Amino acid sequence: MKNSDEIEGRGRSAKKREAKAVEQLAQRLADLPESELATLPQDPELAREIALVRSTSGHSSRKRQIKHLAGLLRRDDEKREKIAEALDSQAVSQRQDILAFHHLEELRDRLCSAATFEAALAEVRSAFPQIDEGKLSRLAGSVHEHGDKRAAREIFRRLRKAEEAREA
Repeated sequence: MKNSDEIEGRGRSAKKREAKAVEQLAQRLADLPESELATLPQDPELAREIALVRSTSGHSSRKRQIKHLAGLLRRDDEKREKIAEALDSQAVSQRQDILAFHHLEELRDRLCSAATFEAALAEVRSAFPQIDEGKLSRLAGSVHEHGDKRAAREIFRRLRKAEEAREA
């Protein structure tokens, strides 16, 4: 016969999965760069514990400290959820930045290819009307004719600058 915890979906396996998830959250907190850690909602006790985990060097000692940090996180569900949401929103923001970066790289590569130049220039024209098309065309021509890597980097810089101006 099943007990009431298992009927409600809170059996031993579910509890273990939840505990493991909190440990992974503690690990993520310990591995975060200092600049990102500063943006997270945390109280002084949690900040001290994270600092202790970060300063612990031995593998077993660090693992034990992470488990202790996870125990601290388990005490306050609301605080843990806020931290998890903040970490997830940072991850989403980073993914969006990476995708935008890759899109600009791909656009630069198409501008640097003689076969796809015209279509890419039309896309640049519609996406970034403030960009200097003449200068972009001259830089792309240098890449087409001479394989000029410096010109390709300059194209990327100009695209990124135009993207930043559009977002501002």
